[in-house]
Amino acid sequence: MAKKDIIDMLVEDWEKERSDLDTTAMHVVGRVLKLGKLFEKRAGIALKESDLYYTDFDVLATLRRSGEPYQLTPKELMESVLITSGAMTSLLDRLTKLKLIRRETDEKDRRVKRAILSQEGIELIDKAIEIRFAEATDSIACLTAKEKTTLGDLLRKLVLGS
Repeated sequence: MAKKDIIDMLVEDWEKERSDLDTTAMHVVGRVLKLGKLFEKRAGIALKESDLYYTDFDVLATLRRSGEPYQLTPKELMESVLITSGAMTSLLDRLTKLKLIRRETDEKDRRVKRAILSQEGIELIDKAIEIRFAEATDSIACLTAKEKTTLGDLLRKLVLGS
């Protein structure tokens, strides 16, 4: 039998205390939640050397992967980054003060201030993304290439089915 993890122990406890419950889903959901926290923590630690919080990284990476001219509206950013509009405003203000982005009024809608990645922002995110991708690779190094593909496919199915 495979080595037990915290989820196995949690499920066993519930099976003893409430044998009427179907604990099957917790083997997946519990581990996904646990891995989410673990992966986010690992990413935060890896990004410390870049002096970026994970949310800063997320916004800068979203701007960078949007392609030239590396600019998006706050609404467009919020579609990719899971934070509230108030938190987004504070985050964009902080990134502006750090000179990683600049803000310019949108030509089509004068009420909107687009976030534009600065040259300093591009240089920082290009270094940070290499660190992030290397950390992600390390996070799943215990899996074979086939297992990585299978797990990716299964997780996509869960995301699309939710």
